[in-house]
Amino acid sequence: MNILQTEIKFIPGVGPKRAEILQKEIDVFTLGDLLRWYPYRYIDRSRMYYVHEIDQSQAYIQLKGKITAFETFGEGRKRRLVAHFTDGTGFVDLVWFQGVRFIENKYKFNQEYIVFGKPSLFNGKWNIPHPEIDPYMGESDRPEGLMAMYNTTEKMKSHYLNSKAMQKILESAFGMIKERLPESLSPDVVKEARLMPFHDAVENIHFPKSTALLKDAEFRLKFEELFYIQLNIVRYASDRKSKLRGVLFPKVGRYLNSFYKKKLPFPLTDAQKRVIKEIRKDTASGKQMNRLLQGDVGSGKTLVAIMCMLIALDNDFQSCLMAPTEILAAQHFETFTQMLSGMDVEVALLTGSTKKKEREEIHAGLLSGRINILIGTHALIEDVVQFRNLGFVVIDEQHRFGVMQRAKLWEKSKHPPHMLVMTATPIPRTLAMTVYGDLDVSVIDELPPGRKPVQTVHRYDKRRGALYQFIRDQIRAGRQAYMVYPLIEESETLDLKNLEEGYEHVKAAFPEFTVCKMHGRMKPAEKEEVMRQFVTGEAQIMVSTTVIEVGVNVPNASVMVIESAQRFGLSQLHQLRGRVGRGADQSWCVLITPYELSADTRKRIEIMTESNDGFVIAEADLKLRGPGDLEGTQQSGIPFNLRIADLVRDNAILFRAREIAEQLIEKDPRLEEPEHLVLKQQLSRLSGNRYDWSRIG
Repeated sequence: MNILQTEIKFIPGVGPKRAEILQKEIDVFTLGDLLRWYPYRYIDRSRMYYVHEIDQSQAYIQLKGKITAFETFGEGRKRRLVAHFTDGTGFVDLVWFQGVRFIENKYKFNQEYIVFGKPSLFNGKWNIPHPEIDPYMGESDRPEGLMAMYNTTEKMKSHYLNSKAMQKILESAFGMIKERLPESLSPDVVKEARLMPFHDAVENIHFPKSTALLKDAEFRLKFEELFYIQLNIVRYASDRKSKLRGVLFPKVGRYLNSFYKKKLPFPLTDAQKRVIKEIRKDTASGKQMNRLLQGDVGSGKTLVAIMCMLIALDNDFQSCLMAPTEILAAQHFETFTQMLSGMDVEVALLTGSTKKKEREEIHAGLLSGRINILIGTHALIEDVVQFRNLGFVVIDEQHRFGVMQRAKLWEKSKHPPHMLVMTATPIPRTLAMTVYGDLDVSVIDELPPGRKPVQTVHRYDKRRGALYQFIRDQIRAGRQAYMVYPLIEESETLDLKNLEEGYEHVKAAFPEFTVCKMHGRMKPAEKEEVMRQFVTGEAQIMVSTTVIEVGVNVPNASVMVIESAQRFGLSQLHQLRGRVGRGADQSWCVLITPYELSADTRKRIEIMTESNDGFVIAEADLKLRGPGDLEGTQQSGIPFNLRIADLVRDNAILFRAREIAEQLIEKDPRLEEPEHLVLKQQLSRLSGNRYDWSRIG
């Protein structure tokens, strides 16, 4: 049996109880899993400090000296033991809150020890809580080199599985390995990327022999992690392109032509023309299209979708558009109906709140082919919704839908329909390559003529007078305003302006205007009523949570005030800002924060006030927050866990991994060559039984 498959409980120092904790807390089941539980940092143990050198900048220190006295403080559970420790240059207190009697008996006065731990300042004195202590007999006892530190959870710590314990368990695990570990990449990849062997990389990541070897080990393991993700994507994309026939749209006919000549609201931008050309080429190729359309808020993606659906109709195919919320679906329905009025195109709306009778009519109309375009929410993927011949699917605001939901749309047609995934959350290149790596990407990078960029300003929450006067002037000039709050009800942990209080406060501040409020917990009918009031201008100010973040379109709204802006991520702030600036008038976005801000938050606010470019903002967001937390990916999750690589810092490694994966699949698309067997095995081990997400747009 492969040594890496050894169950974790058989490693010395683990046993059944600890094995259960490691399985639950960090997903470690086998020796192989344990070896891939990588350190998060390293400490140079060869360096000895003096007590007088201790300052705030050191995370960990190592001292050599003697204990001169013990003292105990407190009673019962609050009892703590303090040892006074000196190296001749000053004193530091060693503190224990547990195992007091054991410690008192174990360590002796005036014997030399090496003490290692995290210094902290308490009542003006340096102390080291729960230090590691080893006797010092001579230079041979001095610890050497870099020591790995491991992340552990609270539950692990409470069962004495701290970083030091993990290090000991890893030493035992390595002691069980009698032969070199098998290589996990094929020889051609190892050679092409100039990688150190797998065995040496694993050994040096946990027990680095030198800084240079640690660097090589990190490169090897990061490359491997990113390479398998890319190989999976590239292989599926190539497989899909070679196998899957798409429906054919060979012609452009009367529907598109009459829309283009008579109904186009304004001339297409060059970017819109380019994207439509790319989609035309895909849909006439005989292969199934899977395209990601990125375009900032208000760049005219919906118009592109309408025109592509008309091409589908010219070729006798139905289309559907799936939106993440009922508000957005209803808004799309309204836009489509308006733009296609006077043409013989039947558009229907299907959401969770569609009445039974109307629902049955829609089902019948889809099967007979009477309905040409269906717009809706998750209700579209129910099994009862069947089409006569679905040929084109648009998914709006991609990240709100899980993979399985998109897959269901695929199954509604004999041939897989063409897929256009639209998102207003610009996706940085590194993330697009990993999360949507198998999709072809189109970008609309210019705004329609006549739109003015939104002016973004930062104001402090103690100075509202001038801001409120500005809002008053805007409303008197016939405009409307949004005021967005981050939370819906009092949270003990966050001292935030709660929406209810905010609503009352705004009503009191603007008694002469009508104020409406909107939040996620309202019933669909209530939301619709609030939207109606705001769209028709009955209400001049809308107080809201972030439910308005996606797709709400009120061209007359020219002011967006974001309360407690420090609580929002960059992408979310950018999405909210996109709710204004949709008409021809100048619009403003006001970010309100307290005076005290962290450096990171200040940076976020600065980026917002300096740039309106969604891609600049998305890249900055990725750098500040990291990919797992990136707005727009966290709902559906990046479909893999990165254990050592980082999409931001390691983007050069990612691009190299992609390049090598593409070369390899070009030569051996099905990984059938004997030397690539190891790649095939690793891929099936890594993907487990997950749904084939990469075949769905």
